[in-house]
Amino acid sequence: MGSRSSHAAVIPDADSIRRETGFSQASLLRLHHRFRALDRNKKGYLSRMDLQQIGALAVNPLGDRIIESFFPDGSQQVDFPGFVRVLAHFRPVEDEDTETQDPKKPEPLNSRRNKLHYAFQLYDLDRDGKISRHEMLQVLRLMVGVQVTEEQLENIADRTVQEADEDGDGAVSFMEFTKSLEKMDVEQKMSIRILK
Repeated sequence: MGSRSSHAAVIPDADSIRRETGFSQASLLRLHHRFRALDRNKKGYLSRMDLQQIGALAVNPLGDRIIESFFPDGSQQVDFPGFVRVLAHFRPVEDEDTETQDPKKPEPLNSRRNKLHYAFQLYDLDRDGKISRHEMLQVLRLMVGVQVTEEQLENIADRTVQEADEDGDGAVSFMEFTKSLEKMDVEQKMSIRILK
């Protein structure tokens, strides 16, 4: 047997994880190596502090929000499959992914819709299914810091919510969010490399 098979045996449920996330065996092995490197105490899971070791997240203004996405429902730890599921949102969409998609199978984690849903959750701070003006303002503050005045930020938040809010409820639903981003190339922006 080659080294590929022996490494795959180290990853529990490797085939299942590969099918769910779309990562190749080689990518999955790299991610497993990265997971183990972040798990310095060999606990078998990662905490928020472990993820804060990722340099790209430390300098990302939304780094804390991205880290939070690894811990749905207030959990305190993420295992390897959970780690890979979140990272799958950042995997580029390949043409073959959409062409060979079995309609009976769930949509890939890196589909356009799932990428948009992931991005939406970064803005929906209270997880109520809507992005309020207040939430938009909070995220804008994280992203631009002190480079823009508070008045300018408020104007940007107001205008953004106003332009996207089709039903006039003063907030942006997921569908409104999706429509407002249709012209942007979200897949390319979400295909960042946070694993280096």
